[in-house]
Amino acid sequence: MQNWKFAISSIMSHKLRSFLTMVGIIIGVASVVVIMALGDGMKAGVTKTFTKDQEYVQISYSPNKSGYVTGINIGPSDDTGEGEGGGESGPAAEDRGMAAPSDIDGENAEDVDGQVQEAPPVVQESWVKELTKIQGIDGYYVSNTSNATIAFQKKKAEGVNIQGVNETYFSVKKVELLSGRKLTPSDYSNFSRVVLLDEGLAQQLFGTENPLNQVVSVGDNNYRVVGIFKDPNAGTALYGASSGGSALMANTQLASEFGTDEIQNIVVHVPDVKQIKTVGIEAAQKLTELSGVRQGEFQIFNLDSILEETNKVVGIMTSVIGAIAGISLLVGGIGVMNIMLVSVTERTREIGLRKALGATRGKILVQFLIESMVLTIIGGLIGLGLAYGVNSLITTFAAASLEGPPIISLNVAIGSIIFSAFVGIIFGILPANKASKLNPIEALRYE
Repeated sequence: MQNWKFAISSIMSHKLRSFLTMVGIIIGVASVVVIMALGDGMKAGVTKTFTKDQEYVQISYSPNKSGYVTGINIGPSDDTGEGEGGGESGPAAEDRGMAAPSDIDGENAEDVDGQVQEAPPVVQESWVKELTKIQGIDGYYVSNTSNATIAFQKKKAEGVNIQGVNETYFSVKKVELLSGRKLTPSDYSNFSRVVLLDEGLAQQLFGTENPLNQVVSVGDNNYRVVGIFKDPNAGTALYGASSGGSALMANTQLASEFGTDEIQNIVVHVPDVKQIKTVGIEAAQKLTELSGVRQGEFQIFNLDSILEETNKVVGIMTSVIGAIAGISLLVGGIGVMNIMLVSVTERTREIGLRKALGATRGKILVQFLIESMVLTIIGGLIGLGLAYGVNSLITTFAAASLEGPPIISLNVAIGSIIFSAFVGIIFGILPANKASKLNPIEALRYE
């Protein structure tokens, strides 16, 4: 305890010199903590973005039964292309209103080996509707997408993401309607040229003017604005840095005027996220059976591997940048070692007196190590406080441009203080060793 008092007393007797010595430690700790907090915040934001709509399970077609790139393999296959989920083909498929694999899209493609490649099936909404009979699925929707320029008078937005949705979309997907109405059954049956705009796009085109019932040009045709909605992906990476906004219209209308398939995306709603994998696999198998495909299959989209890889990349970037910022801790440690060497020189007579009174070499060594460690711990605490202040400013003024606000975890906070103390010990060993080796008689003679 006496050594701690000596350390604090020595630091307080040279306040300015001690503070200037701690500057390197303060900057180093603050830099590392801020960078780690930004990295953790980015990871949390990415995870939230990927998992916030986890109950919406996307099903897509794969030409290969064993592919495991972005999906989960949902059924065994054999050399004949048949197996679980293989479904029907030929006349049996035609009797049920399905195209046989050899007739899908009118023809089949030929691969590089000269073998006939099965064309992707043209999905029927009636097949997707059958999936709601599976226990655990309480709804579905299908959609298609395209990009176009939307203009109103002299204002225009380029690269607008237009999503065509079916009639079940608004009953399944949580869409926050700010004003106006959603799409109605008559919009689909009459192929009405109506569109819903997201709030950002509406603001860009109309400013303070009421956008409802206004006529905008979408590509080469005019559409009436019937609703304004809040896009949940606005401001995130999914929105796209170059996106001009988003709009919704009937998928049948989008297909007829933009030349896309009526169904490009298939999504089933699984309220219990614990059942996503099992229920999703069953739904994909059922859709494979209904489509009658033999070589390919439907699979559920697997975000786990993508999320893991993304977080790994973010972690590596954070570690590399944090290590670069940590160089300032090395500089700060050298400053501590320098000032402690000066302190040993200034206090040579004091050291000699303590040794003459019975202080052992070990006690002198511990005294100066503690003094060095206290200096860096105080610097670490100040740096940690500075990091909290910087992160608060980032959260206040730049949160919109980040995936997630900076997060200072307890482990990072405690680790920064422990590391500061470790720096003090490492760079305090040389001065402390020099002090402990002083000859008491020569030290007492020192002027």
